[in-house]
Amino acid sequence: MNPAVMNAAPEFRAAGTDLSERRRSGVSRGPLRDISAQLDASFSWNADGAATIGAGATIAAIAADARIAQAYPGLATSAHGLATPQVRHLATIGGNLAQRSRCWYYRNPHVDCLKKGGDACPARSGNHLYAVAFDLGPCVAPHPSTMAAALLAYDATVATDRRDSVSITQLLGDGSDGGRDLRLEAGELISHVRLPPPLPGERALYKRAISRSDAEWPLVELCARAVVENGSFRFVRLAAGGIAPVPLRLAASEAALAGAKPDAAAIEAAARQARAGAKPLPMTGYKLDLLEGLVRDLLTQLAA
Repeated sequence: MNPAVMNAAPEFRAAGTDLSERRRSGVSRGPLRDISAQLDASFSWNADGAATIGAGATIAAIAADARIAQAYPGLATSAHGLATPQVRHLATIGGNLAQRSRCWYYRNPHVDCLKKGGDACPARSGNHLYAVAFDLGPCVAPHPSTMAAALLAYDATVATDRRDSVSITQLLGDGSDGGRDLRLEAGELISHVRLPPPLPGERALYKRAISRSDAEWPLVELCARAVVENGSFRFVRLAAGGIAPVPLRLAASEAALAGAKPDAAAIEAAARQARAGAKPLPMTGYKLDLLEGLVRDLLTQLAA
């Protein structure tokens, strides 16, 4: 066996829905540490309505929990839209956050790339049809976690076995480090996800654009939250996935709606602002059209 593999830090395995595929392909070959028995899978609630979800909670359990659906509908619908029923039944929220890139260059054991210790991103000059439209760093693979985008929309934090509170932005970074998908130390384990109390009167929706009807990775996805009060937007939060190396807040769209009437003109202006800061690759400009359409669609529904 390769000495580098023998000396590698163990990878965590819970359900192993992503890890098993990487092992089969030969992308991951080092030692394993089974953590399925030690992960908390519970849901707990504070008096103020804030929820804590154990990292071992399955995606299916999150999608089916009535209290989660009431308090955090964007998270529940994000979970329901993820993968297939079989995968949702096994996959955990901690595992979804910690999964590795879906880029076909990374997944090919015969191709070197930044995430495997290489010195270049082959997708940048190769086939990058499903890559980023906001080019933030050396790697052009979009972040694979749907749960990360939803949790960003909710200002969630995670706890690990070493740190009590890590924001989603701190966990994922800013996209400038092409070698990592998460900013965890070697051997650090996600233990819980914490959500703040829902806002009075808020509504939330999730939608993804995909290339086939079921069981497909999103080309673009959006989790949207809004509070409409006294005839105007009092709060808007838009978090998109599939467009950058990390999920992104659409800050320009949010700013365009601050205090605005929930009418077609304001929503159209916010949808156009979804492109702000975009740097599409030669093959990914279509993602901006999808993103603009999702923003327009979800805001229209939230304003109704």
